[in-house]
Amino acid sequence: MSEIIIINSECMGKGNEELGKTLIGAFLRKLWAQEKKLSNIILYNSAVKLIADGSVVLDAMDGLFSAGVDILACGTCVEFYQLKNSIKTGRISSIDEICALIMHADKVITI
Repeated sequence: MSEIIIINSECMGKGNEELGKTLIGAFLRKLWAQEKKLSNIILYNSAVKLIADGSVVLDAMDGLFSAGVDILACGTCVEFYQLKNSIKTGRISSIDEICALIMHADKVITI
């Protein structure tokens, strides 16, 4: 079963940015600790910063990637934030690939 989580921000939820960063960190670390792993994590907009140098959740993202979760970062977003040489885990993808994955997934959850 193909399960995808889409993350569209480096923060979880709307409101206080500091709280949002704490929440996304807690969420990703709990996700990493789960025995069952999902198929993909798709990152777009500022969420691409989660896999870049200096990210406070890089350990969790790298752990998920090493455990077989395919982490895809929107290439347009990576270019926008000038992170091409800073991506430390996962891989840079295209909108074409992201659309195809979403269209064929059994379950898609947006955070």
